[in-house]
Amino acid sequence: MQRTVIPLIFGIAGFAVLISLGNWQLHRLEWKEAILSDINEKIAGEPVELPGLPNEEAHKYLSVAATGIFRQDALRILVSRREIGAGYLIVSPFETGGRAILVQRGFLKIEDELRPPSGGRTTVTGNLHWPDDRNGSTPENDIEGNLWFARDLAQMASAVNAEPVLLIARETTRPEPSLDMFPIDAADVPNDHLEYAVTWFLLAMVWAGMTAYYMYRVFRIRQGE
Repeated sequence: MQRTVIPLIFGIAGFAVLISLGNWQLHRLEWKEAILSDINEKIAGEPVELPGLPNEEAHKYLSVAATGIFRQDALRILVSRREIGAGYLIVSPFETGGRAILVQRGFLKIEDELRPPSGGRTTVTGNLHWPDDRNGSTPENDIEGNLWFARDLAQMASAVNAEPVLLIARETTRPEPSLDMFPIDAADVPNDHLEYAVTWFLLAMVWAGMTAYYMYRVFRIRQGE
């Protein structure tokens, strides 16, 4: 009896745990989709004036329109885009309303020449962002050589004497032919909960199959006794 009851209890318990983990990931999926929906609404919202004291908690992804003048400084952040290859995100200080913020002007292919921003007043429409580009393998930014590997707002702002506020441009009144707009996109927010849920449910099926096979083998052995 012990030879069958204990493995059966263990098998049922393991199956229940794996199924509960899969269901938990489905709940997380609903939660993440609600967050992504909120982000998309913010990104596509009607542009407002630049807040006086932007902060990540209240203003991340906020749609903003600002009018001012680009300085000639240009920070180059090395990135790679799918189906395009290596290039740079170009970030420049932008003077608006008596202050200077950072504006991500667009993406420059690595083989293309960067041209200075057009002179005169420009209206930039885009979204505020506090990017988190750095991971354990990201090299340190080469500030003196102007080769950046992560958009560190504090470092970038210090390098060009601006506020650590980043506006990701999606449209300007003075388009730059050498740059491709690289607007913010909620697709960059990871959402792997469905894959995790499927993995747990598949493991539950394997666990159930192994338990059933074990019980079948035990039954056959007992039949032969």
